[in-house]
Amino acid sequence: MPVLPDGWTPGGPLIPRSPQTEYTERPLGVDMARPRFSWIATASGYGATQSAYRVLVASAPELLTPDAADVWDSGKVNSARTFGVEYEGPSAARTRYHWTVQLWDGLDREGEWSEPEWFETGLLDEGFGAARWIGGQTDSAPLLRRTFTIDGAIRRARLYASGLGYADLRLNGQPVTDAVLDPGFTAYDHTVLYGTHDVTALLATGENVVGAELGRGFFGLTTPNIWRWHEAPWTADPRLIARLVVEYDDGRIDEIVTDESWRITGGPTLSDSLYAGETYDGRRALPGWDTAGFDASSWSTAALVEAPKGKLTAQAHEPIRVIETVDPVEVTEVRPGVWIADFGRTVAGWTRLSVTAPAGTTISLTHGETVADGNVVAENGHVEGDRIQRDEYIAAGHGTETWEPRFSYKGFRYVQIEGARADVQLRVANSDVRGITRFTSTQSAYEQYERAMRRTVLSNLHGIPTDTPFYEKNGWTGDAQVGAPTMLATLDLARFFTKWLGDIRDSQADSGQLPVIIPSGGWGFTELSPATEWPTVYPILLREMYRWYGDERLLREHWESLNRYLAWELGRVEDGLSVSVLGDWLPPGYMEGPAPEDRRLTGTAYLYRAVLAAAEIGELIGAPNDYAKAAAELADGLNRAFLDRDAARYRSADDPDYRQTSNAVPLAFGIVPEDLVDRVAAGLAADVEARGFHLNTGCLGVGVLLPVLTTHGYGDVATKVALQREYPSWGYWFDLGADTMWEMWEENSRSRNHYFQGTVVQWIFENVAGLRVLGAGSDKILVRPDARAEVDSASIRTETIRGRVTVSWMKTSRVLSLEVQVPVGTTAEVHVPSAAAADVTAVPHAFAGEPTYADGYTIYTVPAGQWHFTSRSA
Repeated sequence: MPVLPDGWTPGGPLIPRSPQTEYTERPLGVDMARPRFSWIATASGYGATQSAYRVLVASAPELLTPDAADVWDSGKVNSARTFGVEYEGPSAARTRYHWTVQLWDGLDREGEWSEPEWFETGLLDEGFGAARWIGGQTDSAPLLRRTFTIDGAIRRARLYASGLGYADLRLNGQPVTDAVLDPGFTAYDHTVLYGTHDVTALLATGENVVGAELGRGFFGLTTPNIWRWHEAPWTADPRLIARLVVEYDDGRIDEIVTDESWRITGGPTLSDSLYAGETYDGRRALPGWDTAGFDASSWSTAALVEAPKGKLTAQAHEPIRVIETVDPVEVTEVRPGVWIADFGRTVAGWTRLSVTAPAGTTISLTHGETVADGNVVAENGHVEGDRIQRDEYIAAGHGTETWEPRFSYKGFRYVQIEGARADVQLRVANSDVRGITRFTSTQSAYEQYERAMRRTVLSNLHGIPTDTPFYEKNGWTGDAQVGAPTMLATLDLARFFTKWLGDIRDSQADSGQLPVIIPSGGWGFTELSPATEWPTVYPILLREMYRWYGDERLLREHWESLNRYLAWELGRVEDGLSVSVLGDWLPPGYMEGPAPEDRRLTGTAYLYRAVLAAAEIGELIGAPNDYAKAAAELADGLNRAFLDRDAARYRSADDPDYRQTSNAVPLAFGIVPEDLVDRVAAGLAADVEARGFHLNTGCLGVGVLLPVLTTHGYGDVATKVALQREYPSWGYWFDLGADTMWEMWEENSRSRNHYFQGTVVQWIFENVAGLRVLGAGSDKILVRPDARAEVDSASIRTETIRGRVTVSWMKTSRVLSLEVQVPVGTTAEVHVPSAAAADVTAVPHAFAGEPTYADGYTIYTVPAGQWHFTSRSA
């Protein structure tokens, strides 16, 4: 803690807030022996630091005192660490552990203990015991049930279950969880996820029933498609494994497990497909099938079926949930018997139907993002058949019937209703991740872009980061590559991306190669591959996770797989260059794929960036490597092949035209020789201006163009590109009615919910609002609002792993006011726009220290606290 100036007194002692275990509060089913604790240290005043902590773990919350803790006591640990603190006590399966933490500040003052928290272990090495995978041949989505008796007071009950591809779990007529499309999608030959559910309150004395309806998901997909999901090595009919553990107050333990005592029948869901949709026959519904007293004597005996090859592992990432229910803004009868409902927003999810119709009436719901010639457009050239995103409900004829699908989701804004007039509601569904950032600005376009990008990203989070909820639902690695910085700055994705990084490792071939979609059933190793810019997401995302969350364990767990992958990439380098087949995908005018420039340029640049990230990872975990040397060789190869030193520009022999991406990417990644940086940047700005301040980039270049221009003094040029309203631009989309980011710059873009062209939001956060997260787990931030043209004010508030960071600035005439909030454990380097250091006032001045001045900014380095800067010459 800094020495206090005369007249100042320290703030209050440190208070730990937001205690979490493995990035979440009170997790059920933790499947690791040494989970990690975290908290946010808070204090009033300025310059507070944490100097030590003490963690207690006990079997009950009332035992969380230094004298009574009966499980583990870390003792006083001299450390500023507030996350990644490993539990080192005993760890038994199916056990709840309670914990609390106490902190000491930089003056060694002892703080109060935090409120008690807990985590509960999953099955660990105990596994599913006597439970077996069960299923059977049915003509529709199978229903499975098992009766059992409860004969005493229950202390607690847990249901551990995995139903593949998806399971709608029931107990005594009630849903076991509000999760949908669960468990999460994985490479099932390597990993199968199970859920842990607290079902204590759902049990009753006497006869009880546990049941499940199973959907196909990607595990049992039968719809033929170009990615061959219907031929994946794991493809099989739906199946279930479950273990219900009931603990009585008197100490008895009963278990109900999946075996041949369960009963099975075909249910009312006649078909389900992630691409085609679902068909449900209300006449086949079996009311009460999941409750006591139902006669299931005609049901068949469930069969033991082959277990998937993947290891059963507790699901640790956020489940998919229905986030919101929305009424249509307009319903139009476009012709007799055909209605189109417009929900006014483009999202992912499905529609809930309410209808009164005669028995046997089929009501179809066709979902799409656009309407043409009086029909919702639902076409997909990558999937066989003419049924795309269409649900069908066959009425039972019993008054008002309400139904919604459970085993598929769609990308859409419009739904076409045929067969009968029906009421519909939009059910927005995505991975239930937490938003961490709030952005505001007097420039309405920037707010519009941020809202659209947030909605687009959320629409593409369904256990994996997908490319589009309408067409593919695939985990394209290149999309996550370019989108990750914006995604991590918008949402808490610690658990989500940890899971997907596991999918990356699971999808790796023996050779070390990674496919372009992850998970993959085998597609993407030769199709549209090798494409260096795509799977290099692996080291780059690991480095991003360290930047945001300081997760060293993640780096260590992936180091061996990362080395094998990069060995494969470096092993195919020819003449210092990496061959790639995709390149800067979908720039303006190229709706069929990559841009015309030599794709070895971006391929080599991204491999350079990847091996540099790996070099940093190796240094962080103390693993020797030669990646820095490999990076230097790649930079030399790229410059030899593509840098025209006389013209100070990058180009290839077979494409003499100027390409913005070919020049912006080397600038962004630090590949341009130092003596040419200014000239290459000037050439880039000149090309943008010559095009009428239009971008000419695809998904790779779009994310680096504006930051590069701004970094090299062309922030006004970047602003004109950002606020452009003519094609190609974001403004062009929104003038056409967009509310999400599109896949292509053209009006007839195939997908209208695709985030990889929307990375302008990263520039808005980092250059307009002026907040850049640096360092390990946000231990250092840079505040530098250097793209202020056409903006009078902007603010950003972000919840980092160390606490809240806020940057807010307002410009009035030539006076700029800048507010910065810095959490404990973080240092901020604040660049205040000014003509001279003397023009800036810092409050509190006593703690701000002596500033430096460079390139139009007065620079302060400040510790935790609330800071105010005023510049009279901004």
